[in-house]
Amino acid sequence: MAVPLYQHKAEFFKTLGHPVRIRVLELLSEREHAVAELLPEVGVEPAHLSQQLAILRRAGVVVSHREGAAVVYRLTSPEIGELLAVARAILAALLTDRAELLDDLRPGAGPTPG
Repeated sequence: MAVPLYQHKAEFFKTLGHPVRIRVLELLSEREHAVAELLPEVGVEPAHLSQQLAILRRAGVVVSHREGAAVVYRLTSPEIGELLAVARAILAALLTDRAELLDDLRPGAGPTPG
């Protein structure tokens, strides 16, 4: 029996569902990065970054190649960067709505029209 598409989508989003992996993908959406460049930007131990990069590589989200002694990573698809941008826009809208709700809940604040 074939695995339903929604199950594959869920696995894909699970792959993205870690703060270190999200930060790595954000950085790689700008350009290729060597591991040494990613470390200070991500702020984790080298072993932890290596583990997260391996998860992204196994999922096919990133690929790597050697440049001398450095291992350089890049996204496999520019759409991953676009997905992160859409997620940022959705989050910004949700937070704006919550901020407006909080303003309405503060003592002395009247209901917002509309």
